[in-house]
Amino acid sequence: MSKTIKPELSRRDFFSRMTDGVYGGALAYLLGGDLLSSNPALAAAGERKVYDLMPQKPHFEPKAKALIHLFMNGGPSQLDLFDPKPMLKKYEGQPPSREIANDIEFIEDAGGLMPSPFKFTKHGQSGIEISELMPHLAKQADDLAVIRSTVTTHFNHEPAIFMFQSGSVFSGRPSTGAWVVYGLGTENQNLPAYVVLDDPKGLPVNGIQNWQTGWLPPVYQGTRMRSTGSPLLNLSPKKEYPAPVLDMARSMLDQINNAHRSQRPQEQRLDARISSYELAARMQMTATDALDVSQESPATQEMYGINNDASASYGRRCLMARRLVERGVRVVQIFVNEQIWDNHSDLESGLRTCCEKTDQPIGALIKDLKQRGLLDSTLIVWGGEFGRMPLSQIDPRRKGSFGRDHQPAAFTTWMAGGGIKGGTVYGATDEIGFKPVENPVSIHDFHATILHLLGMDHLELVYNHQGLGERLTGVVPARVVKGIVA
Repeated sequence: MSKTIKPELSRRDFFSRMTDGVYGGALAYLLGGDLLSSNPALAAAGERKVYDLMPQKPHFEPKAKALIHLFMNGGPSQLDLFDPKPMLKKYEGQPPSREIANDIEFIEDAGGLMPSPFKFTKHGQSGIEISELMPHLAKQADDLAVIRSTVTTHFNHEPAIFMFQSGSVFSGRPSTGAWVVYGLGTENQNLPAYVVLDDPKGLPVNGIQNWQTGWLPPVYQGTRMRSTGSPLLNLSPKKEYPAPVLDMARSMLDQINNAHRSQRPQEQRLDARISSYELAARMQMTATDALDVSQESPATQEMYGINNDASASYGRRCLMARRLVERGVRVVQIFVNEQIWDNHSDLESGLRTCCEKTDQPIGALIKDLKQRGLLDSTLIVWGGEFGRMPLSQIDPRRKGSFGRDHQPAAFTTWMAGGGIKGGTVYGATDEIGFKPVENPVSIHDFHATILHLLGMDHLELVYNHQGLGERLTGVVPARVVKGIVA
């Protein structure tokens, strides 16, 4: 019987078999997490990544320690608030150019170029021009860095809001606030790191997705607190027990939770839920105290406009924001209800209403933080998802009712406080306010600047998600807007 001689391994065979090995190794690596989570014995021997809200060291010395984000849902009209364009008076009534027409959402309702019905005046030593609609904010002009050349990528509310909140027009990505607390944690472990004060009248567009964690660990989710009544529902127990009994019960519960958690080392939602319960126990006194604006003097409440029906709700939330950041909360986000800045019609009366609700509280917030020595350590950010067009939008249902359509190509945002060069106007738009002609600022630039002022390099703040090093600023080029940094 002849013996078969096995041929020598060829170069092609070698690489073919080696590739199988590489694929097998990759598959084993990908399945490792599943094996670890399903086998407590293996999990006990493995390394467990802990995500919590303990204070983290920033990449470099921060200029600000806390962030207050004033989100103006709907898209405020920069042409009527911060970016005066006298040439619109000269061109009043002229039809839009082809370039503008291509960016109009409702072209059938488009009218001619429309000047602002409001007067602009220079304010402060810096001489920043601000509309008559914002007299309280105008008094703080020398603390503002007004960015007139902000640009975004979408003209519809939902994707544009996702872009402003998370750096992408798609849902499911972490919000800016979640990224901040992921990178820095929080100083006060008895209060949430990231607090959301939405409008009692209703959720904003995109709802709770505005403060979601996406694929970041759930512990970084924004905590929604109520500005009237109890800050959180079911925060206090229905029946009071003596302190020793409560301490014993919480100790036993802690042991049970830890035992349950140790058997499920990869369950981040479980970690977040247990952390939330533990935080709720610590918050029973601190949260109620932090949000109790009745402790403030009558003069302070009046300064915030709490005694005024129009500004009472927003004023209460701005005052709460100040009380929260002075107690060590890292991020506070304040929303207005629905889309009050979405002035497709009745521009004049609509903008007056918006400013009556928000101007006095915001001016008071800056003033109050400054007089308490907190403005230097608190970054305040103001803006909507986009701006408004330089031409009129005609409401066919109401004769003589004019508004402005969405404008993503150029709009105004501003920052104040920690690390900001106050009294600054950055960027410029063309003579009718349609597009930037100087220093455009993308949303990614905007986010990179926020992170920089809080002591973080946007390129270094990374989370590994499905094998990719994800960042708030994504993979597109982004820069810190150094022209507004002190």
